[in-house]
Order: sequence, then structure tokens, then C-alpha cells
Amino acid sequence: MPNTKASKTKTKRTPKAEKAVVKVAKAKVKETKKTKSIAQDAGLPAPSEDKQVIIAQFQVKEGDTGSPEVQIALLTGRIEKLIGHLKTNPADNHSRRGLLGIVSKRRRLLNYLEKKDNKRYKEISHKLGLAK
Repeated sequence: MPNTKASKTKTKRTPKAEKAVVKVAKAKVKETKKTKSIAQDAGLPAPSEDKQVIIAQFQVKEGDTGSPEVQIALLTGRIEKLIGHLKTNPADNHSRRGLLGIVSKRRRLLNYLEKKDNKRYKEISHKLGLAK
């Protein structure tokens, strides 16, 4: 039986490659600031700068905000923030319950994406460093 632990090692991006990805995402955010005024005209709130970077990084096509990849990436960002909050506030059980709901929603989206398109599922789980 082959050693499965060795095959599950994660490959990390180099800091230089990570900076390049963030730089491209920030450039896309500047482009989307033009569309921000359109959203405000429609009465919709504009997403925060952090959300815009994540959306630009994971969108499948231009203007994409609802694909499973973007939703999973946004939920992962919220999960990371909540984990940091819970480390400093371990007695905050309301936030802990909210975290469990977000984690389960992300898991449902990942299951859907795995059934629909396994290649896209593997890409997003590799990019975000998620393991089943």
C-alpha cells in the first residue's frame, strides 16, 4: 500500500508569485471601481476592498460574483476572520455557531462543485489549501 501521506502534501506559492497574483487582483479592483458607480446608481451597496480583491482573484469571467469558486473563496475569507476572532474571544458561542453555519455552507458548495466539475473543484481546493 503506497504512502498516502506523502501524496497529500500541499504546494505553496512563492511569496513572489503570491504578490503577483495580488497585484493583478488589485488592478482588476481598480477597473471595477468604474462599475461601482453603476451599482450605486442601482441602489446596491458596493463590496468592500477585501471582497473585491477576492472576487477579482477567483472570478471565472469578467463581472462574475456568483460562481461557486467566488462564493467558496469569500466564505473562506469569512471563516479565517471568524477563527481569528474566536482565538481572542473563546467564550463567544454566538460567533462559533455562525462559523459552523458558514463552514457547512462552504462544504455544500464544494460538494456541488465536485459533482458538477471535478477539475474546477480540485483547482479551487488547491488554491485555497482546502482538503476534504
